Amino acid sequence: MSDHIGNTGPMLASPRCGAKTRFGGTCRSPAVNGRKRCRMHGGAQGSGAPRANQNACKHGLFTRDAIAERRQIQALLGEARKLLNEMK
Repeated sequence: MSDHIGNTGPMLASPRCGAKTRFGGTCRSPAVNGRKRCRMHGGAQGSGAPRANQNACKHGLFTRDAIAERRQIQALLGEARKLLNEMK
């Protein structure tokens, strides 16, 4: 007989991933050493974007300046619509 039941204590006591699954629960896989997530949810070596990722700035559509400019334009359009409705 093996001692399988007797040697599972350290594995059961290890920290768990906790990432949200498709069903709304949490992932119960053990986390990678030194990380908070399992190997499938971002704990693996080399996962994630590299520092100073140039691909993230491909078109600049979602930069802070572009978002602020769009909000200003929307506010200006809202004021113009309001003015036109008052003139009717």
